[in-house]
Amino acid sequence: MLQVLSSAWALLLGMGLLMVGNGLQGTLLGVRGEIEGFTTLEMSFVMSAYFVGFLGGSRLAPEMIRRVGHVRVFAALASFISAVMILYPAFTDPIAWSLGRVIIGFCFSGVYVTAESWLNNAADNQNRGQALSLYMMVQMVGIVSAQGVLLIGDPSGYETFVIASVLISVSFGPILLSISPTPAFETTKPMTLKRLYRTSPLGIVGMFLLGGVFAALFGMSAVYGAKVGLTLVQISIFVATFYIGATVIQYPLGWLSDRMDRRALIMVVAGIGGVGSLIGMMLGGHYGMLLLSAFLIGGLSNPLYSLLIAYTNDYLEHEDMAAASGGLIFVNGLGAIAGPLITGWLMGDGVIGPSGFFLYIAVLLFALALYAAWRATQRPSVPISETGHMAQVYPAATQIALELAQEVAIEAELEDEELEAPA
Repeated sequence: MLQVLSSAWALLLGMGLLMVGNGLQGTLLGVRGEIEGFTTLEMSFVMSAYFVGFLGGSRLAPEMIRRVGHVRVFAALASFISAVMILYPAFTDPIAWSLGRVIIGFCFSGVYVTAESWLNNAADNQNRGQALSLYMMVQMVGIVSAQGVLLIGDPSGYETFVIASVLISVSFGPILLSISPTPAFETTKPMTLKRLYRTSPLGIVGMFLLGGVFAALFGMSAVYGAKVGLTLVQISIFVATFYIGATVIQYPLGWLSDRMDRRALIMVVAGIGGVGSLIGMMLGGHYGMLLLSAFLIGGLSNPLYSLLIAYTNDYLEHEDMAAASGGLIFVNGLGAIAGPLITGWLMGDGVIGPSGFFLYIAVLLFALALYAAWRATQRPSVPISETGHMAQVYPAATQIALELAQEVAIEAELEDEELEAPA
């Protein structure tokens, strides 16, 4: 662990600041949109725009890095992010915000790809798992910390937007000044969606549904809090609870995943997550129940991401896993684009109202549980002794981090096979 920190502390520090800035801008816009009188449908377009840009960036950033290199791409994209943060309060218009969110989504995707490839280069076979764990820890700490930073300034003014911009600007200083040498960059071409669906129908359908869930959590949770009249402190705690739940429950479910039928676990986890959504929908007027709902939804939906990837890998050879991860991320991104749009429509005053936020998440999670149950009747499960380890990743990771996680899982699986061989 100390070796990883000594070689990659600047990268981890910079990524932590970036995650604070990214987590802050999503929540801040949700609160400021309510202050400016934006409708939920208008805010849904603003929030969806981020995922449009993110999906585009994940496809184009690798080519940009190959053409001009890591340093230039990272510096240019981070600069654009910082500039857009400052412009948000100057142009309080849904169209302007939507364009800004497309740019920011594109830039964050490229920054993540660049940083994760640096992280991969800084790690070796002995500490790759530790490097990945630290990276994921930094991601969650950054997003949760962002909700506290929200309380420093007045969301109706400029101060909080300036803080977000400064955090982004400062974040790439230590990275660009300390990381050397520039790593070689390679990515795997994604598997075709047709082949991916034939390999794992549950994997591809589940990732699409989860994309809608994650987009609703990341984009519309603050909008929900503002619509129901929560205070700024309550909104920040509410949003942070989704990610705290993810951090607490991720590893216990990963342990279970390696010891039982993954389809059954997916069905149970998605079902309990759906129940958690119904708690928020029916009992959300009590703040304690609202936090319980957020903890269950965030804590159970995030591990589902890793579970679905691990389940898909059970039907793949090691050399095909990286290509499959690219396809799964793309499908997840498509679901993420649609998520805020549908949520915003449901949350409209003429449809369901703010509780439509929880209804939408509940429908998606129950649909995933039912589909997993149906798929269990269509083909036999892979014996537990033949399944691989679950790669622990969060939805914000790009294909680079996912490939790194899969390398760690494959290495652990091969080590287990070597230990069991004499027996």
